[in-house]
Amino acid sequence: MFEASGYPLLPVMPEMVLAAGAMALLMLGAYRGQGTTALVTGLAVCLLIVTGVLELTLPAGKLATFGGSFIVDDFARFMKIVALIGSVATLVLSAEFLSDPSRRIFEYSILVLLSTLGMMVLISAGDLIALYLGLELMSLALYVVAASNRDNAKSTEAGLKYFVLGALSSGMLLYGASLIYGFTGTISFAGVAAAAKTGSVGLVFGLVFLLAGLCFKVSAVPFHMWTPDVYEGAPTPVTAFFASAPKVAAMAVFVRAAMTAFPGITTEWQQIIVFVSIASMALGAFAAIGQRNIKRLMAYSSIGHMGYALVGLAAGTPEGAQGVLVYLAIYVAMTLGSFAIILAMKRNGQAVEQISDFAGLSRTNPMLAFFFAMFLFSLAGVPPLAGFFAKWYVFVAAIKAGLFTLAVIGVLTSVVGAFYYLSIVKVMYFDEPLTRLEPMRLELRTVLAVAGLFNILFFVYPGPLVSVAAAAAKSLF
Repeated sequence: MFEASGYPLLPVMPEMVLAAGAMALLMLGAYRGQGTTALVTGLAVCLLIVTGVLELTLPAGKLATFGGSFIVDDFARFMKIVALIGSVATLVLSAEFLSDPSRRIFEYSILVLLSTLGMMVLISAGDLIALYLGLELMSLALYVVAASNRDNAKSTEAGLKYFVLGALSSGMLLYGASLIYGFTGTISFAGVAAAAKTGSVGLVFGLVFLLAGLCFKVSAVPFHMWTPDVYEGAPTPVTAFFASAPKVAAMAVFVRAAMTAFPGITTEWQQIIVFVSIASMALGAFAAIGQRNIKRLMAYSSIGHMGYALVGLAAGTPEGAQGVLVYLAIYVAMTLGSFAIILAMKRNGQAVEQISDFAGLSRTNPMLAFFFAMFLFSLAGVPPLAGFFAKWYVFVAAIKAGLFTLAVIGVLTSVVGAFYYLSIVKVMYFDEPLTRLEPMRLELRTVLAVAGLFNILFFVYPGPLVSVAAAAAKSLF
């Protein structure tokens, strides 16, 4: 490992630029007032792109600073780029929401920037303190963003629910971290791995609480209670954000903590992950069937998809980690594309969110119906779309690790999930059409085109993403 001794702050340069930029934009907004909302949003997008470029220009190999508590390796680079793409797309999708005169809140973009900063710290965390700092920086901004539509009771309720349950999960995670420190005498993942060759009861207790806190952040069962209500109540662009970038960061630290801090007690955490994965896949498949609101359906869908991603982690192998990385990259594209379409569903100036509102969309807007059908087929895992390959890599890793039951249950829940995705396609193509939708805005079209083409054409040339994910996964072992 290259400890950046000559340039100790080099590994954190992208994060420092992002933090300084966010503070500068905060000053700009504070001095110039709410009229700067569009300008601040545009500059925030540019800042995130610059941060991504800086991340890619860091020296190759494994960099560490702050005594190993902040690590930049291929795994961190991959996850940070995926998280940054999610954040950029969210700000682009939010343009219409922020253009409303009653909602010109320049702070919105700055909160997204600060949350993204927390995600980047979380992804590079090399010890328990960095993990907690990153997690809280990410979460505190998210609580506020969830309630950003202050005139809407549902949005306020969503923010409050997320805050109360988030505080509970943070307490559990912190308790687990303190137990791990107490039984190993160290907070660094490498130190914990060296001390945890044998799983003492206290250490396993700490591990359980730590994983419980992380399960909340990826909204895995049984810590999923907040997800449907918050997804439905929060403004739609915020829901798109919740469903993409923070999930990537939380899953990244989940994988890093499990595989680098507890390799000596793999069987103990594997049992937990297998249970959580099966429960999430099953609940995501069956609970979504009765939903009538598209955002609630997407919430249960995201619970199920985190279950599938955890299948790769349960394998505990480099192939499993690679499966998780490929899965998350494709999941972010599918989710952002789907939410671009949900945001485009407007009639007479009002956003419509009921599944029945998609009736006959194939006749009134065939292109939108086609892309949404492709996203739904992909979420269901239908070949040759990207979603099929996402599931393929995690299931193959599970089978090679001998987790046959887990893989079989995963395939069966995919079949159940296909039912509710196909029911939306049926509504779009076979029900009587409603009145026409309003024209789709340019920024929504842009996100839809990029995500849609990636999703449909991924099978043509999957090599680059798969090989980069393989190199990123190997850097953990």
